[in-house]
Amino acid sequence: MTTTTHTETPPAAQAAPATPGPAAPVAPARRPWRLGGRTRKAVLVTHILSAGAWFGMDIVMAVLVFTAIGTDSDETRALVFQALELFAIWPLAIAGLVCLASGVLLGLGSKYGLVRFWWVAVKLVLNVLLSTLVLLALRPGVQEAAEQGRLLGTGVTVQLEPADMIYPPVVSTTLLLVAFLLSVFKPWGRISRRRG
Repeated sequence: MTTTTHTETPPAAQAAPATPGPAAPVAPARRPWRLGGRTRKAVLVTHILSAGAWFGMDIVMAVLVFTAIGTDSDETRALVFQALELFAIWPLAIAGLVCLASGVLLGLGSKYGLVRFWWVAVKLVLNVLLSTLVLLALRPGVQEAAEQGRLLGTGVTVQLEPADMIYPPVVSTTLLLVAFLLSVFKPWGRISRRRG
């Protein structure tokens, strides 16, 4: 009887563990740019002060316009419309542009971004719209009213219609109030990104 020895053959050459080669360079995670603590507070104070100045000038403009509407005195109307020209164009435009620039800086340098959240995007649109209207729509109207006020002050009879000046302070004050409320309540959440 023949005995066959069954010899166990070693398993096929097992794959040797891979020796680690040089590690692939790992790109550092890019952290989005953020404003530092003190810088952010300074920009935020600038934003709040410029928005407050803008709102205050709109209120004063409304008071002057309603004063001109409510008086029968040509002299008072002449003074009111000349006074409007002192602050209702360039100081108002500067306040709006400072508010816009500081708002953009805050958006870019914070977690909110410029178009990440609905409330920030709406505020941005309102600010751009109102700043543009000051220069393109309000400036010609105020300059014309101031010129008519000067003529009225010299005794020339002019067709001065104070009611035409009601809309700018009412619209601007209302929209600025909306922007303030958006800043406080931060409604509507994030803007969803559609995946295509």
